[in-house]
Amino acid sequence: MNKDIIALKASARQLLEENILHFWLTKMQDYENGGFYGRIDGHDVLHKDADKGCVLNARILWSFASAYRVLSLSPTPFSKAKGVCSPDALLTAAIRAKDYILEHFIDKKRGGVYWSVDYKGQPKDTKKQSYAIGFTIYGMSELYRATGDEEALQCAIDLFCSLEEHAFDAKDMGYIEALTYDWRPIQDMRLSERDENGSRTMNTHLHILEPYTNLYRSLTHSYSSPLPRSFAHPVPKKEWGMGGVDGSLDDVRNRVDQKLRVLIDIFTKKLLNPSTHHLDLFFDNQWQGRRNIESYGHDIEAAWLLTEALEVLGDEQLMAATMPVIGQIAKASEEGLQADGSMIHECHKSMGDGLPSSVDADRHWWVQCECVIGELNQYQHFGDEEALKKALHCYDYIERHFIDHEQGEWYWSRRPDGSINRDEDKAGFWKCPYHNSRMCLEILEREF
Repeated sequence: MNKDIIALKASARQLLEENILHFWLTKMQDYENGGFYGRIDGHDVLHKDADKGCVLNARILWSFASAYRVLSLSPTPFSKAKGVCSPDALLTAAIRAKDYILEHFIDKKRGGVYWSVDYKGQPKDTKKQSYAIGFTIYGMSELYRATGDEEALQCAIDLFCSLEEHAFDAKDMGYIEALTYDWRPIQDMRLSERDENGSRTMNTHLHILEPYTNLYRSLTHSYSSPLPRSFAHPVPKKEWGMGGVDGSLDDVRNRVDQKLRVLIDIFTKKLLNPSTHHLDLFFDNQWQGRRNIESYGHDIEAAWLLTEALEVLGDEQLMAATMPVIGQIAKASEEGLQADGSMIHECHKSMGDGLPSSVDADRHWWVQCECVIGELNQYQHFGDEEALKKALHCYDYIERHFIDHEQGEWYWSRRPDGSINRDEDKAGFWKCPYHNSRMCLEILEREF
């Protein structure tokens, strides 16, 4: 194995345990009201009464379940430096996240998940955002993949069926961005105030592709290790599936297979801008949009997540047809690469409407993570030696500029002048142990 990759794997393991997971284990568990706190701001102040977001909690679930799966099976011993991370600690945190989601975020009457609850766990924003449902499927399927927790798998399947029943548009294809608590049309479908109010978005489709890939993998392959007896509890007997599933796991698997193919088709024929090879972001029901925003982090993230979906499906013909497109998307993302190894956020192109082009040159934490994984993916699947250099250069930028060695975790971003952005959260609705822990876990799991 390349000596640079050996060093990269060792560094990623230490970073994951001692900086990322340590922070979330020691600072974010809410022992008074359950689950995990909703916010630590950019100045490291804990806000105990902050609302708790479903995306945050689902990403916590995925991160700890995945870390448990990967690290507990690794021959490398856990770090002794801070004495916090252990298989039991990781699994306990994952189960804590699962139980909190099941108790407070799942809409037991109508299906789906609430967007947020207050700090005591009472529903706050009850809209059904497809993005949040996707991440809950992602976390629950990962816990099953790691432990064989059938309750988590049942939840993932039920959410898949709810999403397909209520949010998938069979006429124009694609997934509706958001609906009301009872699955009716909603006027404001935005994920955040920064987004356009489109009924179809690249970001949501990306984070439906991702959990469907993981759910398919969970239904296809046996789980890694059995759930320890101390965590096991009887699972209520229940009919498998909803929304047209005939009751068998084989049928669920076949349905997920079909929808993964639909999603890949959407990415290559609807979201892809054929003239720029970027993925456009916001559309209406008929897939009409301005096509003026180039999001470099989303491009490179989509490139490797599409590769992952193709690998899981195992369809060689589909892979041969799609991989060249993936290579084009990855190359287009590199327009955001900077000489210091970092990748900037995005560019808004002028559309001849009198508005000038503008560049958001902030270096966001998540964009750097996706740049590292995406370039490693290019090296692994395309034999691109230059991509390996770019991945290592970006990882070096992360080590030098993003990691908070005193308080733990990473800063939200570095501004173009190099200053730390403390206006945004250290942990919160959008700042989760997901992009950075996943970067580390991808580094550790991949065989180069």
